[in-house]
Amino acid sequence: MSTQELELGLDTFGYITVDESGRPLPPDVVIRNYVEEAVLADSVGIDSFNIGEHYRPDFMDSAAHVMLAAIAGRTKRIRLGTAVTVLSTQDPVRVYTNFATLDAVSNGRAQLVVGRGSLTESFPLFGFDLADYEELFEEKLDLFTRLLRDQPVTWSGRFRSPLVNQYVTPALPEGHLPTWVGVGGSPQSVVRAARYGLPLMLAVIGGPPGRFAPLVELYKRALEAYGHQPLPIGMHSHGYIARTDQEAVDIQYPYWEETFEKAALERGWARPTMARFQAERAGGSLYIGSPETVATKIAAMMRLLGLSRFDLAYATGRMPHKQRLATIELYGREVIPRVRELLADHPVPPISASYPSTGVTAQSGV
Repeated sequence: MSTQELELGLDTFGYITVDESGRPLPPDVVIRNYVEEAVLADSVGIDSFNIGEHYRPDFMDSAAHVMLAAIAGRTKRIRLGTAVTVLSTQDPVRVYTNFATLDAVSNGRAQLVVGRGSLTESFPLFGFDLADYEELFEEKLDLFTRLLRDQPVTWSGRFRSPLVNQYVTPALPEGHLPTWVGVGGSPQSVVRAARYGLPLMLAVIGGPPGRFAPLVELYKRALEAYGHQPLPIGMHSHGYIARTDQEAVDIQYPYWEETFEKAALERGWARPTMARFQAERAGGSLYIGSPETVATKIAAMMRLLGLSRFDLAYATGRMPHKQRLATIELYGREVIPRVRELLADHPVPPISASYPSTGVTAQSGV
């Protein structure tokens, strides 16, 4: 695989950030700051900027398509997508129209990661029952892939009204709006992505990346079993880059600790500690350090798992805008070129000559 086929992007969940004195910024300022961060990402050569989806007071990412449209108007080359779209609680028709329109206004730069969502606040908010968690995603993914591939669509399901010989606009040029399935670690979700013939995005929050190797192999075997050619595999993990390893630790750790302390209380996870943080830096799924440290770790992980895409969930937590801009600059100007250098010497194995690393070739059926 050519290093030009690799995608090295940024993910954000739209955290409410603080000013230099530690006071939370107003939500409207936070949203405009994220637009500015994406504009900088475009200017320093980062391949994609992807926004999550949450409905909580500490996240400002509930309308990613609106933010991405604003970014599209101020950028030229960067791909614009979602770190996850919680398809289970969305209407697939509306997702299609929003992102097909984004694809048009951005001149073909839109992309998606769809998933079930690890946080569940959208279920009661939009009137869905968590007891239907699996069935909702299965049904809505089925409809969404048909909208991408098989228009006009005739379809029926349990959770929305049927469609009969329905065209949904705007039409997408073939191969536009590449759509990945986000997976946390469930073999069933990996097999589902393969069954629908969609690229796989691994969301890795902690632990050694190598533990996902069996899921990568399962995905490849499942693609073959369902009659699909090889497809791209990507990974999303948290990280922060500064001039030195120690500076990166000093800046990121307080915000990481605060963020994961809340998550531990809510989800029953182990509480965050400096020892755990350093262990994740050394052999786990935190990409924190100098440009050389982070680039070396990303390249090694991409070779290990045969990835064609890596998204850095940059600057975890409430970190101020100025420090977020600083890590974006280093990621684009120093880390990404270095990763490409390292992978040019020891390449990631090719996917397939007929499948680009960031696109989805249209297929009939699922």
